[in-house]
Amino acid sequence: MARILIAEDEPDMAMGLRDNLQFEGFEVLSAADGEQALEIAKTQRPDLILLDVMMPKMDGFEVCKSIRESGFNVPIIMLTARSQEMDIVRGLELGADDYITKPFSIRELLARIKVSLRHSGAAPSTSRVLNVGESEIDLIKGVVVRGDQKFSLGYFEIELLKMLTERAEQPVPRAELLEKIWGLDAFPTNRTVDNHIVSLRRKIEIDAKDPQHIITVHTIGYKFVP
Repeated sequence: MARILIAEDEPDMAMGLRDNLQFEGFEVLSAADGEQALEIAKTQRPDLILLDVMMPKMDGFEVCKSIRESGFNVPIIMLTARSQEMDIVRGLELGADDYITKPFSIRELLARIKVSLRHSGAAPSTSRVLNVGESEIDLIKGVVVRGDQKFSLGYFEIELLKMLTERAEQPVPRAELLEKIWGLDAFPTNRTVDNHIVSLRRKIEIDAKDPQHIITVHTIGYKFVP
């Protein structure tokens, strides 16, 4: 039975999530602020974390960063408000694996949880270390080193890189990326791919606004240029 940590300070939201997850057979841990969430994550090692962005004491970004810096690669799904797209990208940059915007349906959330748990148990399919421009990317550890900067990669960012680099110089359609990485049951949209690409560019490219390696192919998708 997978254990899920709900880090959410709104009592009604936290209670609703807990009841639905327990009904689905998950064991649930709860935290009402960021400090408590970090402590539970480090001591009880849940299988997945639902992490709200806006929390007292420590916000979701700080919690995510601290978890990744500790070396704990638990899947993290960020809970964000619909108007906070920059929060989505920031969370991905700090190592979150996925995000879902409020309000959301329980069915969609459960699908994303199941996808993340399934992926977290999968063995890595490659042991390559990629050198892209000035960045060194370890696909097993999920780390990008660029100069004196170090960034954490989430599962979906790693899978995006694998697909794009395996077909270097070839355009890869968004629809194919969505289907093969997220799966149709995860309710993905084109913005799901785009937000992860934005995050990847900020970690890998020297100038994310003028990317040289992860290129947009208009009306199609993206391609990787070594």
